[in-house]
Amino acid sequence: MTTVQDAQHYIDDMTRKRGYVLDYHKVMAKQDFNVLQAANGLVSAAYLDQRALDRRTKELIFIVSLTVMRASKGHIQSHIQVALDLGVTAQEILEAIEISLPEAGIVAFQTGFEAWREVVGADGLEPTVEAFQGGSGADA
Repeated sequence: MTTVQDAQHYIDDMTRKRGYVLDYHKVMAKQDFNVLQAANGLVSAAYLDQRALDRRTKELIFIVSLTVMRASKGHIQSHIQVALDLGVTAQEILEAIEISLPEAGIVAFQTGFEAWREVVGADGLEPTVEAFQGGSGADA
């Protein structure tokens, strides 16, 4: 039988290894610990364990795949932040997100781009002529 302390230790260790934690991780740790462990085992094997691809490359792949899947902005941002912490540059992350354009289209790209823009604090240029404002193009 799993204790609350065991589950807390597990979620803390999981967070240290990943560099982030999602809301469903926190709830599953308390509500269905066995399934969380099983799901985390798959993530560890495919993503966290050192194999042929380094962690920086895996983060870029994760960012692109989450962008293409139109994951929540917070989920994409968690991987952007981990990538930055690993030394990936803001420009490298943007270039990875841009890979989504040909295959997934502008709407998917805008989701990843908006997540990136907020994390890195990127700004743009304002038109000097009158124009309608379209916003970010992504769900805020």
